[in-house]
Amino acid sequence: MKVTAIFDIGRSNKKFFLFDKKLKEVYRAYTIIDEIQDEDGFPCDDITGIIGWIKKTLSKFLNKSKYAIQAVNFSAYGASMVHVDKFGKPVAPLYNYLKPIPTDILEGFYNKYGDQWQLAKETSSPPLAMLNSGLQPYWLKYAKPKIYDQIKWSLHLPQYLSYLFTGLPVSDYTSIGCHTMLWDFSKKDYHRWVYEEKIDHLLAPIVDTTTMVLKSHEGHRLKFGVGIHDSSAALLPYFIFANSPFLLISTGTWSISMNPFSAAPLSRKNLQSDVLRFMQIDGRPVKASRLFLGNEYKGQIKKLRTHFRKKAKHHHAIKINWKLINELRTNYKRKFNFETISVPRKMTQDGSLNQFRNFEEAYHQLMLELVELQIASTKMAVGKTRLKKIYIDGGFIDNELFVKLLAEHFSDHKVETARSGLGSALGAAIVIADKKLSEVSLAKHYELRRQKLKKRT
Repeated sequence: MKVTAIFDIGRSNKKFFLFDKKLKEVYRAYTIIDEIQDEDGFPCDDITGIIGWIKKTLSKFLNKSKYAIQAVNFSAYGASMVHVDKFGKPVAPLYNYLKPIPTDILEGFYNKYGDQWQLAKETSSPPLAMLNSGLQPYWLKYAKPKIYDQIKWSLHLPQYLSYLFTGLPVSDYTSIGCHTMLWDFSKKDYHRWVYEEKIDHLLAPIVDTTTMVLKSHEGHRLKFGVGIHDSSAALLPYFIFANSPFLLISTGTWSISMNPFSAAPLSRKNLQSDVLRFMQIDGRPVKASRLFLGNEYKGQIKKLRTHFRKKAKHHHAIKINWKLINELRTNYKRKFNFETISVPRKMTQDGSLNQFRNFEEAYHQLMLELVELQIASTKMAVGKTRLKKIYIDGGFIDNELFVKLLAEHFSDHKVETARSGLGSALGAAIVIADKKLSEVSLAKHYELRRQKLKKRT
């Protein structure tokens, strides 16, 4: 059987997929690779472990007579770079995008290149320190010059994974455009600070995301893709489903509302509210708003379970209770103090879980408050775009309260959940596919459900 192999590298799980010539999934596996620490003691992904797992997995399946791998591609999380020397060896750890950059380095950068919000507007990247991955080589230049001096190429993680097999250093629009602070969206070129710091010398040539490189690996002639940023990859299948403008809410640790149909520049209010731009595979912008929803939800659920002495999956069985929703909405007040969501909001004075009669009441209140933030975040991504369709995918599609409360608010839109465990892997396969796909051809992957609201009682 001829297949395409996809490595989908997330922060939590590292996944491997095989797709047949019709892009039907025929195999999947995943692994968890423990984090290590960088030279400063900060946790980071183990790039050596990731490389070892990818090479071992590919070698294993190249030697299976059941499958004949024809092509290989990679999707991976953004805001991460691998810095390699002239021999192609990493000279630094895969730094965690949550690692802080020293204040003096950031202040020096903005003192030299201007107001942070003006730079944010020009690069469509809110000031996020290491999450602005373009600042990573700048930080190394001034904080760790011995490492910086060894760098031949600073490669975005998806492209580095491809480079492992092709030996060709490249960049692509989807990785460049993921809040890196590298790209001037109005000039459609790297920002002037990149040239003035000579960081451009470390950035590989930009190629089309659909580019493939024919190479021999372990005696097999394979076509290797150049890699793709995972959020951009996750968006690709929906262009096939939709025949009109749409918005995708991709849920998980981060909930990201993506609008690929807005060309409007970002306002300062947008940027201060964590609205940014990604880039599609052809360089066109995608307006996106981010919310640390899943991370906050996980922490709050743990507190609820502990307080009300419930089992780990108790909340999974809770169905929406519209009578209780109406009670909580009468004289509505926020009752949760969120810890990891930085959206400005008036906090409650109490915050104690003793104010709730039971787990169900507390859970409904929690979801009302989280959906309130999700609605605001999604509206910022929509802006003035006229669209009638909203897709929801990811971990929250099984959360009835989340989906139905959103569908209730956006009742003038067609809201659909997309059930697929493929995530960005299918998008990574699509960009190197040698055939045009249709909605029918993707139906086996996505079970789209229109959200119908039950009459309240």
